[in-house]
Amino acid sequence: MINKEDVFQIGRLGKAHGVKGEITMQVDDDVFDRVDAEYLVLEIDGILVPFFMEEYRFRSDTVALVKFCDIDTQQRAQELTGCDVYFPRALADDDDEALSFSMLVGFDLINAATNLSVGRIDSIDDSTANVLFCLDNGLLLPANDDLLERIDVKQRQIVMNIPEGLLDLNV
Repeated sequence: MINKEDVFQIGRLGKAHGVKGEITMQVDDDVFDRVDAEYLVLEIDGILVPFFMEEYRFRSDTVALVKFCDIDTQQRAQELTGCDVYFPRALADDDDEALSFSMLVGFDLINAATNLSVGRIDSIDDSTANVLFCLDNGLLLPANDDLLERIDVKQRQIVMNIPEGLLDLNV
């Protein structure tokens, strides 16, 4: 069984494309194009299910067309519309330089000054030029490279230099 801790969300399936089973996928992260992966994980009725890819191609920076194995008709592809798409953490590149923001969801954020946890990253708000870590306790912190001291993929922790007084603004 695949657990949510073992994957990170990279997109969502849209509508069927054509009659041979292709489907559009809105992508937040192109990790499946950078890392050799034969499958993606779809959430169907709350269960994470691996789907092997026959092929894919990008239509734009944020949309890909995906053809999954054994999905050979428009009707079968339509059944997958709206499914969230995940990528296995075990296949993702452990190189800190290649980490994407979506891979950091679920990591604990540690204040470098106190060495205490500030919260767990629940989501990433990248709707503006200033990307924010949205923590499970409601705090919002800037996801600025200058503030990040260390990312420990194995421990699933981010150590961050949080400017003095910033945590008080979130209260």
